[in-house]
Amino acid sequence: MKSYIQHLECSNCNATYPHTEPHNVCNECGKPLFARYALEQLVNKWKPEDLHTRPYSLWRYRELLPIQNEDDVVSLGESVTPLIPTKRLGDHIGLDNLWVKDESRLPTGSFKARGLAMAVSKAKSLDIDKLAIPSAGNAATALSVYAAKAGIPAYIFMPKDTPIFNQKTCELAGANVTLIDGLITDAGKIVADRKADERWFDVSTLKEPYRVEGKKTMGFELAEQCGWELPDVIIYPTGGGTGIVGMWKGFEELETIGWINKKRPRFISVQSAGCAPIVKAWKEGKTHAEPWQEAKTLASGLRVPQAIGDFLILDAIRKSKGAAISVSDEEIVNAMKILPTCEGLLTCPEGAATIAALQHLLTIGIINRSEKIVLFNTGGFQS
Repeated sequence: MKSYIQHLECSNCNATYPHTEPHNVCNECGKPLFARYALEQLVNKWKPEDLHTRPYSLWRYRELLPIQNEDDVVSLGESVTPLIPTKRLGDHIGLDNLWVKDESRLPTGSFKARGLAMAVSKAKSLDIDKLAIPSAGNAATALSVYAAKAGIPAYIFMPKDTPIFNQKTCELAGANVTLIDGLITDAGKIVADRKADERWFDVSTLKEPYRVEGKKTMGFELAEQCGWELPDVIIYPTGGGTGIVGMWKGFEELETIGWINKKRPRFISVQSAGCAPIVKAWKEGKTHAEPWQEAKTLASGLRVPQAIGDFLILDAIRKSKGAAISVSDEEIVNAMKILPTCEGLLTCPEGAATIAALQHLLTIGIINRSEKIVLFNTGGFQS
């Protein structure tokens, strides 16, 4: 395994740190750190055809992933997820070129497997011996099983109304689970307050540098599946927003090494009307989002009142000439029936939110019927 990682860099102030030591956020400004690679060394050296002989998994992009020693890879079989044409759904809504990237095929049934596979692998390489996370659900399940695979104790903090599936899977994987009265932000405060005394390494969204590296592989896969010509529009359900941040970062890396051109999809961020801080900030032209008060939605992954990477999400939306839109819980429930009925694909509430947003986007003219549009279903249906 050959990784071209060089160092960590603050996404805000550009301070640098060694990737060979554990780091959370920037010591100077408290913002997320990004892994940076020797991209210039890959130009004319690493080519798309080199992927043809590699296993069909996210690890096929190893040059732009942060794990240097193959023995440190903690994997549960992260296959490339399918990009599925949805003609019947497109006909139902009135779109000519509609696709779904179905992340429910990953281990643990959600896209969270990408980020936690990477974070736990890097933790193993750095000899980190305790991991802690606040979670609204799927990230907790993913950390629990990957930490179990690595033999690293995991400490989970999540709201009491987190889906039972996630509570039970964490317990089954042997994680230390604490249910709290409150939201994911309250869980995050517990981790932040106790991590020094407990010697936990915090793997909260964008509070460590490597989950975003796993998430960017969604963009790598999408580019490869589209013949290195990116789609016109990506519609993405947004809680912490690591998926948008990761794909935006990944596309920049692919352009730098010459695999794609300057074209970017327009990123459409979809949130619940009961918790829509990114939508509000985008509409108001702000660079940061204010904390959402009394956040409430049945889509637990969208119930993130304040995202540490808000400025990065908003930057990607604006630079891509995209948009942010909210949908009601009632619309999400109705949309959960559409994809299974039209295409036989089961979706999580967060994925259904992208379907609920489609008609609104058409009505207000943000997307055109002839454009190539990709929806992200970030997880499978869980009762």
